[in-house]
Amino acid sequence: MSNDAAKAADAVHAVVTAAGAAPAPADNKGFWQSNLREYGMLISLVAIMVLFQVLTDGTLMRPLNLTNLVLQNSYIVIMALGMLLVIVAGHIDLSVGSVCGFIGALAAVLMVEYDWPYLVTGVVCIAAGAVIGAAQGWFVAFWRIPSFIVTLAGMLVFKGLTLALLAGQSVGPFPVQFQRLSSGFIPDPLGGESLRLFSILLGIAAAVALVFFKLRGRARLARYGMEEEPLAFSLIKNLAFAAIIVYFCYLLATYKGLPNVLIVMALLIVVYDFVTKRTTVGRRIYALGGNEKAARLSGVHTQRLAFLTFVNMGALAALAGLVFAARLNTATPKAGLGFELDVIAACFIGGASASGGVGKVMGAVIGAFIMGVMNNGMSIMGIGIDYQQVIKGLVLLAAVFIDVYNKNK
Repeated sequence: MSNDAAKAADAVHAVVTAAGAAPAPADNKGFWQSNLREYGMLISLVAIMVLFQVLTDGTLMRPLNLTNLVLQNSYIVIMALGMLLVIVAGHIDLSVGSVCGFIGALAAVLMVEYDWPYLVTGVVCIAAGAVIGAAQGWFVAFWRIPSFIVTLAGMLVFKGLTLALLAGQSVGPFPVQFQRLSSGFIPDPLGGESLRLFSILLGIAAAVALVFFKLRGRARLARYGMEEEPLAFSLIKNLAFAAIIVYFCYLLATYKGLPNVLIVMALLIVVYDFVTKRTTVGRRIYALGGNEKAARLSGVHTQRLAFLTFVNMGALAALAGLVFAARLNTATPKAGLGFELDVIAACFIGGASASGGVGKVMGAVIGAFIMGVMNNGMSIMGIGIDYQQVIKGLVLLAAVFIDVYNKNK
């Protein structure tokens, strides 16, 4: 192996280690230092929820409001999963809001005006989103045009195409089956009415699975001397998460049960968390964002990898567009306006680095719910949209400042 290749391999190893895929400090102090940002965001989410629960006189945690909170933030969480990979790879996508609105308009035209079946429409729309992502990724990855410029152009293009497709008017309503994507709930085969027993059982199953897989993963890492998380903390954390899941499902079960979109969102979170932590592709994306030249010299197809992150982003933006349109039961020319800001903010608040190479799926999800709880809580309190924007901007700036401060330190 040449000296350049050897140095590149060492650089990639360092990047992957920084991303959390390799052994970390063995002592507890090192553990807390390396995970301070992640757990800090989780603590911040809990603190914000407690604050608004008090300020809204208990309205925030009511089953109806929790259901609305899930529905309102589902499309942001879905897009944040794709945006995280784009940011980790060292790029940005400003067009996701416009693509989301365009796909909703396309679905409306196909189903309402041309009477296409909703399943066929869904497949075509997600494929169209992937093609849009591929077109933008092609310019970014193979022609080396900055992603900021390409996706800014995409934002303008798809805003215009949405207006043209809808002829400046709203189109709807959608078939009932399509609406259930966002407004439907998991049926209860156990016949619960005031309490959806099946939703509670799903929550218990999810909690048991979480504890089982976390403990099994810890045992596997411990065999190789890679486990850094203190045992007592690991048990308390996992049991606390399990209890929160069960209680959350119980609250939703007292209303209408688990929303369909919550199941979709949970499955996507599990899949993307697995991809980023356990697959070669996921580790290579972190290497790409950390040091593209080193990754390329080590044999990583950096152009293809960057291209695929945009394809993935386009597909998820399309899915979010379908979810949003189904929730509104109509497609409007202004759908998706400003979504890109909430999605990007969710990733940065959740710990993603503006310079690439750093970020976690759960961090992006936590960031999305921090934004969602703030929006929901401030709306309940009657705070105007003007001050909501100011507060959200300050929170985003603070999150990026903390990231830059920690790096410089």
